[in-house]
Amino acid sequence: MSKLLYKTDAGFDWNKALPVGNGRLGAMIFGGRSYERLQLNEDSLWYGGPMERINQDSYKNLEKIRKLIFDGKIKAAEDLILHSFSGNPPSMRPYQPFGELYINYRDIVSECEDYERVLDIDNSVHIVKKRCDNVLYTEKIIASYPDNSIVINITTDNDEPFNADIDAGRMNFYDRAFHDERNMYFCGNMPGDNYSFCGGITAYADSGNVECIGQYIVCRNVINLTILFTAATSYREPDPQIYVKNILDNLSKNSFECIYDKHLRDYKALYDHTKLFLQHDEQYDYVPTDERLEKLIEGGSDNGLINTYFDFGKYLLISSSREGSLPANLQGVWCKDLDPPWGCKYTININTQMNYWPAELLGLGKCHLPLFELMLKMLDNGRKTAEKMYGCRGIVAHHNTDLWGDCAPQDLWIPGTYWVMSIPWLCTHIMKHYEYSSDKEFVKKMYPFVKESVLFFHDFLVEKNGMLCICPSVSPENTYILPNGERGSICFNSTMDVEILRDHFKNFLKLYEIYGDDDEEFYHRTEMMLEKLPELKIGKHGQIMEWVEDYEEAEPGHRHISQLYALYPSDQITVFDTPELADACRKTIERRLSFGGGHTGWSRAWIMNMYARLWEGEKVYDNLMLLLKQSTLTNLFDNHPPFQIDGNFGSVAAICEAFVQTNKDRVFICPALSKRFGSGKIENLCIPGGGRVSIVFKDGNVIEFTISSLVDNYSSKVFCNEKEYIVNLNRDEAFTVCFN
Repeated sequence: MSKLLYKTDAGFDWNKALPVGNGRLGAMIFGGRSYERLQLNEDSLWYGGPMERINQDSYKNLEKIRKLIFDGKIKAAEDLILHSFSGNPPSMRPYQPFGELYINYRDIVSECEDYERVLDIDNSVHIVKKRCDNVLYTEKIIASYPDNSIVINITTDNDEPFNADIDAGRMNFYDRAFHDERNMYFCGNMPGDNYSFCGGITAYADSGNVECIGQYIVCRNVINLTILFTAATSYREPDPQIYVKNILDNLSKNSFECIYDKHLRDYKALYDHTKLFLQHDEQYDYVPTDERLEKLIEGGSDNGLINTYFDFGKYLLISSSREGSLPANLQGVWCKDLDPPWGCKYTININTQMNYWPAELLGLGKCHLPLFELMLKMLDNGRKTAEKMYGCRGIVAHHNTDLWGDCAPQDLWIPGTYWVMSIPWLCTHIMKHYEYSSDKEFVKKMYPFVKESVLFFHDFLVEKNGMLCICPSVSPENTYILPNGERGSICFNSTMDVEILRDHFKNFLKLYEIYGDDDEEFYHRTEMMLEKLPELKIGKHGQIMEWVEDYEEAEPGHRHISQLYALYPSDQITVFDTPELADACRKTIERRLSFGGGHTGWSRAWIMNMYARLWEGEKVYDNLMLLLKQSTLTNLFDNHPPFQIDGNFGSVAAICEAFVQTNKDRVFICPALSKRFGSGKIENLCIPGGGRVSIVFKDGNVIEFTISSLVDNYSSKVFCNEKEYIVNLNRDEAFTVCFN
């Protein structure tokens, strides 16, 4: 069973608390001994409503900035772009915590014995057991997607009655607390027109007295106590309090067992799709997770912990991104700070994209859908930004967005702020979802979004010496050194920009063939522009060049390795098709690492994916170990630092890539399988076109694989153990190969 296990509570340390979530709601659970604390989140509670931040001086300075860049006057270009292209104000809205819920056990006056807290990943439930004053308390907490509630159930052995006080609030940042006959509420307003929120709790028991008094729910002599929490904002609900009341009133008619059963069926339908099992010493499954991590740091091995880490990544994606919710942000749905790092927004120069790298592979395409809904929210703002800042048609955004789909530049930071490639990168997820789902209605819905982004580049690109140029831009979030020693970030045609745009144009042409709108002139112009994009170049260190010139870097160990986008997540570079460029990618990574690269969790996860694409299985494993040892908190959250969820998702994607890779119509079985993964199996990894792959391996070698199909007319070339197989299947058929 996959679980996180601890013998101590989290104390006051948020990074030791454990998460539950249902996409909209999240809670970090501390597992206190005499009290329980839940730090609460609701995905649409951001500080304030939409803003108009576009700098009115952008467009009139665009050509001046371009000329300065082309003339090599980088300092002057950066001075002008800082003043004329920065947002006014420079920052978008930050995501914020919703509040906290406390359960004070009135009868627990001494230290508890036999304490244990568990996050049961397989069954999506947090459990605390503690024996206090000869009474065993069992506390179960879930975040139900079907009922949009966080549900707490507290029982005792022998149905011993107990007493508890429950209260909740949002620190000092709410306007009123009140109750009706059954429910407690805390509500307030955020900046912005009619932007309000409301949270509510109720409680009921098999016996005893439960009563609302002041801002408390007072529980006396209760047996089998169930507590419900839900919340809403006016982002979705015209009257959040009415929504909250309806949920609480209706749900409180059900037993905890009934609520949990519905929750579990919903969760299992997603979680059980793909399964990884690495053989390991099962005694470790009963060792606390923090101790297992410590043993790993001391040099031990624990493939069972890799199983758990993989399953935890699935759990986090299901818990932070569901149909009808907002997408997973920098911290999923879990955030403790009113002014969180980087605003806990959507950083769309890699981090948001990385959150969804494993979604389709794991059969979690439904968890991918909130990302596309947010993209559609960016349409109107993207049009305004394109027109007012650049004088272009279509849509554009920069390196951040928020729940309102803000598209103006974020921050006053030249290495990251003035970057126009976020929407093209996001659009690659549209193509990815279609490749796995074959959903033509989805293409019909998203095609106009893709076309408007391509339209922007029809207008925005400029020609220089027969080559199309993206100008101005940056290579996120890096800085180069000019021959005269001057440092700069603003540039034209950074390698990553060109790689992303190449994918964007190619994907549009494919989507046009699928959906089509009879705009042949637009199609052929895009074809022509694709041909005018510059090719990749190899630099003096044997590396993939990051900029149009082979500059030195201010930080050669930088966390971003943007120029290797073509290797991963794209497949423009492959070991199979472009071995010379693949070797240059290898040298690029080695150079980064030699200067201290991979020092953040998400960067290490990206490196794992790159090594997987280079078919370097042992280096995938090495970097997974480094991620667990150096960039993983005791609750298995990824650590930038601080906590960022992208590394959890990126590393799960890399484990998948070690087992299966696909490009064109080819499937590669275990191209990067480390011998240190030992023996085991992985079941039901998804491949484009409706296929599924299951693999059995022993001592790092494939002993059996099966390709199955959910559709008619599935076809692919499969490569395994240096052999090629032509696979043609109809629905529910399977193709199996066993190796002796």
